[in-house]
Amino acid sequence: MSDRHPRATLLYKSDPVRGAVWDRVFRKEAPDIALEVWSPDAPPSDAAYLVAWIPPEDLARSVPKLEVLFGLGAGVDHLALDHLPPRVQLVRMVDPDLTRSMVEYVLYAVLALHRDIPAYLADQREGRWAPRPVRRSADRTVGVMGLGVLGRAAAEALRDLGFSVRGWSASEKAIPGVDCFAGPEALPEFLAACEILVCLLPLTDATRGLLKAAVFSALPAGAGLVNVGRGGHVVEADLLAALESGQVSAAMLDVLATEPPAPDHPLLRHPRVMLTPHVASATHPDSAARQVIRAIRRHRDGLPMENVVDRRQAY
Repeated sequence: MSDRHPRATLLYKSDPVRGAVWDRVFRKEAPDIALEVWSPDAPPSDAAYLVAWIPPEDLARSVPKLEVLFGLGAGVDHLALDHLPPRVQLVRMVDPDLTRSMVEYVLYAVLALHRDIPAYLADQREGRWAPRPVRRSADRTVGVMGLGVLGRAAAEALRDLGFSVRGWSASEKAIPGVDCFAGPEALPEFLAACEILVCLLPLTDATRGLLKAAVFSALPAGAGLVNVGRGGHVVEADLLAALESGQVSAAMLDVLATEPPAPDHPLLRHPRVMLTPHVASATHPDSAARQVIRAIRRHRDGLPMENVVDRRQAY
């Protein structure tokens, strides 16, 4: 704790159960930062810092002195960026526990497709006993779309399992042992060898609806799909058509365009789709609180903060 600054205030607007964890962490580790819980009935707050999944609608009125908004997720596609005052910096959450959770899920999903688990589950439901050839990871190519913090970590973990890994991103990246591609012009070459495709892209105007018929047809026949980005990345009608034709053999989806889906959603009961309810990773409240504490102290000391969102790129 430093005496150079007056006590800062962080306004917390999120789940109250998680908020109790944040309160414990701040009381123990950050006596220089007051944690104030947001209420719709409270008068305007003097807080310079706000942490929220969805900020208050009238942000300029309810938090007039706001300088930094901390998002509670790795993505910011759910935020109306045009409504944020220009002076407010937006910082996304890059939590080591969130990254580890995502890597665990991606490994689970890729291995499930690699070892034909969707087909075996369908066989089990039908009472069939039908062994399939066991393929080596070294003989399979996995493509990761999006090479930010989460995508890079997933690509490295897949590489370490012995898969041949290639990555695609909007800008040039270099990852040892990963064949990297960048930009729209490189997308067809990237897709041509991806037997399992993993989407970890941010959702932007450029990536919305990117996983469509043209992309599925560019994959090797019988490829698998893992989507842990956002439901908006996938044109669901095109995915269903690719599944029916066999161009996509199976899919592991953690996100859908509408969540929760209607009970009769065709992907919800598809025999070659494994679906989870947006649980691939989650921000853990104790480590997230500590990340915000570090960021506030850096900001107050005039140091650049990490993970500041470029609003032009929306990530």
